[in-house]
Amino acid sequence: MENGRLQTTDPTQLQRLLRERTADLQRVKAEYDNYRKRVHRDRMAVREIAAANVLRAVLPVLDAVDRTCAHEPMSPGLRDITDTCRTQLGSLGLQAFGEEGDAFDPACHDALTHHVAPGADRLICTKILRPGYRLGDQLLRPAHVEVTGPPSPARNLLADDHREHEDGTDRDSARPRPLGPIGPGHGDPGTVA
Repeated sequence: MENGRLQTTDPTQLQRLLRERTADLQRVKAEYDNYRKRVHRDRMAVREIAAANVLRAVLPVLDAVDRTCAHEPMSPGLRDITDTCRTQLGSLGLQAFGEEGDAFDPACHDALTHHVAPGADRLICTKILRPGYRLGDQLLRPAHVEVTGPPSPARNLLADDHREHEDGTDRDSARPRPLGPIGPGHGDPGTVA
């Protein structure tokens, strides 16, 4: 090609060149489409991260509003502040969760107190101490709850570690017993006083 003109007029060679240029154009268009999709996806991810960070910073304000509503008479001004906060933060995608009677889920609840109910078959949230919040599928903060349910299957390992058999040997014979201080002046049998 010289000065934008083809050197050949052979139809088969022109067809081949046309196919090559068309394939090149299709490749460039596909790369550009992928680039646009990737940029859009990255922008959305940055937006979600920024929104989550701002909403996490605002959660203490919501807690203060909730405490005020619980302890003060609901005045028109307080009602307006509460409604505006909930509406505006809800429009950003903030969702509160944690209701009394919900099944306890350790992925989104922090159990601060466990009340044993011998006849219960699962843990139930019986009191919401602090609501949890989500932004879409992202957990911003777990709910702090009191739960009621069956006794915990976990045993007190610290208490078990200190129990000894009646003959004075450790419960776990493979584990050596802790020793007291040794060395000069501490009753080490290999030292001379």
